[in-house]
Amino acid sequence: DPDKHYLMYEHERVPIAVCEREPSSIIAFALSCKEYKTALEDLSKASNAAADEPQQAVSAESWVKSSPARLSDSLLSQQSRISTDSEPLKDADSADKQKKQTVNPHIELQFSDANAKFYCRIYYAREFHRMREEIMESSEEEFVRSLSHCVNWQARGGKSGAVFYATEDDRFILKQMPRLEVQSFLDFAPHYFTYITGAVQQKRPTALAKILGVYRIGYKNSQNNTEKKLDLLVMENLFYGRKMAQVFDLKGSLRNRNVKTDSGKESCEVVLLDENLLKLIHDNPLYIRSHCKAILRGAIHSDAYFLSSHLIIDYSLLVGRDDTTDQLVVGIIDYIRTFTWDKKLEMVVKSTGILGGQGKMPTVVSPELYRARFCEAMDKYFLMVPDHWTSLGINC
Repeated sequence: DPDKHYLMYEHERVPIAVCEREPSSIIAFALSCKEYKTALEDLSKASNAAADEPQQAVSAESWVKSSPARLSDSLLSQQSRISTDSEPLKDADSADKQKKQTVNPHIELQFSDANAKFYCRIYYAREFHRMREEIMESSEEEFVRSLSHCVNWQARGGKSGAVFYATEDDRFILKQMPRLEVQSFLDFAPHYFTYITGAVQQKRPTALAKILGVYRIGYKNSQNNTEKKLDLLVMENLFYGRKMAQVFDLKGSLRNRNVKTDSGKESCEVVLLDENLLKLIHDNPLYIRSHCKAILRGAIHSDAYFLSSHLIIDYSLLVGRDDTTDQLVVGIIDYIRTFTWDKKLEMVVKSTGILGGQGKMPTVVSPELYRARFCEAMDKYFLMVPDHWTSLGINC
């Protein structure tokens, strides 16, 4: 098939065949080639040198390789381009230009065969690589192997309209990111790395579903005249290796948070929302043990405070009940959307009744209000199972 590319170049690590219909394979190829490994080492040296001498600009001229899979020249200069043929793969978008830095934290690679040219920008390459080493039980090689194949994945209950992919082994989810969301994450990323690695090293509980990489990919195939550009986020699949009986997406709000199910049957085929959960726990409460309640509450409150301090809103708690073990699997997802000026305006209009607003609690609230509502609701949704210590001494 013209969209499959088996004979790219000899690899130092994992051999990857690139398929245009499987965008994760482009990422896998980039992460597996020796140019990426060399660039990662040079980036680490440059970052260490910049830390020692912050005023000294770091030269990256030594990164240019003669291999067909080479570092993009835009890493060395914002003005330069590899060639006029590579222009369709490049974006001079100002949203991705970093603020004044002595070291560019991103790695850009281009590779090609006789029919197609590929491009991959690896955002915060060194930081993501170190974080994966810190938090993942599997090796980097296994991460690359998982990304080598993916399939289209329908996110049940999703309203964003974003395109999703799942790796063929079901371990990771890839989500398409709008350009503004990419920029929001690039600004937020340094704080995210510090928070996650700190939580792991200090053994602090956190419920944030882990983002393991952000990439911009592109290709142009001269044989079938196709081309594509895509920003992708790679995150862990919280339900990997589990059989879910029910899945909930919880925000702590009751406005438009109900899903109709066939014959009243709650099935894992549909992602249920807050109102569905409240109806369910009226007769069948979600009891968890006291120590689990303490850990979950601590994680949610800590995570929500961290997100609100960086103006993040609209995140939700994804909850699944494992039918085999009868355990609850939880994780905070969709924590990239920031409280921008348009959201502030929407909140003011709806809450004050201006221009026909209802004067009620708006669907969009400030990060602090969202945090308070979210934490309060999650405390109520999960009840602590009574034990022989419960209410001890109340009537004494």
